[in-house]
Amino acid sequence: MVAPTQSLIPVRILGTGSVLPGRAVTTAEVCQRAYPGRDPADLVARTGIERRYWADPETTHASLAADAMRRALASAGLQASDLVRLIQVNSTGGDTLLPATANAVGDALGLHGSCDCIDLNNACTGFLSAMDLAARSVATGLHPVGVVVSELWSRHLDPSDPRSYVVFGDAGAAVVLGRGRTSEGLRSSWLRNDGRLRGSVTLAHAGLTREPEIVRFGVSNKQITQEATEAVLTSARTALTLAGVRMDDISWVLPHQPNGRMFDMLARELGIPEHKQLRVVGEIGSVGAASIPLSLDRLWRSGKLRGGDLLLMVAVGSGISYGAMVYQLGAAGP
Repeated sequence: MVAPTQSLIPVRILGTGSVLPGRAVTTAEVCQRAYPGRDPADLVARTGIERRYWADPETTHASLAADAMRRALASAGLQASDLVRLIQVNSTGGDTLLPATANAVGDALGLHGSCDCIDLNNACTGFLSAMDLAARSVATGLHPVGVVVSELWSRHLDPSDPRSYVVFGDAGAAVVLGRGRTSEGLRSSWLRNDGRLRGSVTLAHAGLTREPEIVRFGVSNKQITQEATEAVLTSARTALTLAGVRMDDISWVLPHQPNGRMFDMLARELGIPEHKQLRVVGEIGSVGAASIPLSLDRLWRSGKLRGGDLLLMVAVGSGISYGAMVYQLGAAGP
């Protein structure tokens, strides 16, 4: 076992929650719009996605995030008024540029002057970035902290750009963090960005381009896959080394899931056995920064976690942003 080079950040996941808004949209439906005449089964085989959820028009980032956070608070046995910091994460700019969407989330939760509410955007790695900031807040005495992700990709899709249209879905997910117990918390956290590769996936403001705000892939699928794979492998291996553990020691691996093929490739490259995986992309599509916390919520509620379990969370996103962390449950479990 490798000697650890990071100190444990004592933090406890108190509760989790997630929401799939709107209706389920099948790949057959999006295929008909984006690729008329193409066999939907072929598209399912290529993307590994059978359906995704697209929110109703009246759904906002604030309403979706508030719903997910209420579920996480209920799971934690806390009231919204207990929170002292709320970090709202999304990849597409939220409801408003000014003020922060987190203000509206706090308002929906009844947090009027009692809680710090801030926005954070680091593309699909945003949840890990927020987890890191939240854990360090808790470790310095500021807790409990809520982290909530809202992704409404359907607002930024167009069938005329089918590469993005057929993979993205909407979702909300949240966690509540508090003070860690003995041997509980982040064993490691390693996050990086490389702006030289920021053209891979973009969503530009209309004020800058004078065009609709549509998600666009700027390079080939092959290049995106290569960049993402290298980033994920580097992140996972570094986080393991910093935690002083090996992949064999990890109980569960929760990676960002942009599509089924990439999920399978990452699992193969990292050597993740099937019993340590939790695959969700087939039924929800690519949901950006919500992918990992939604998987975490399902795992948290599954009854499969045990005291002392190690979770590896790893992500890559536009920017490119990338990173990984190892979280250890306390001896008493979740």
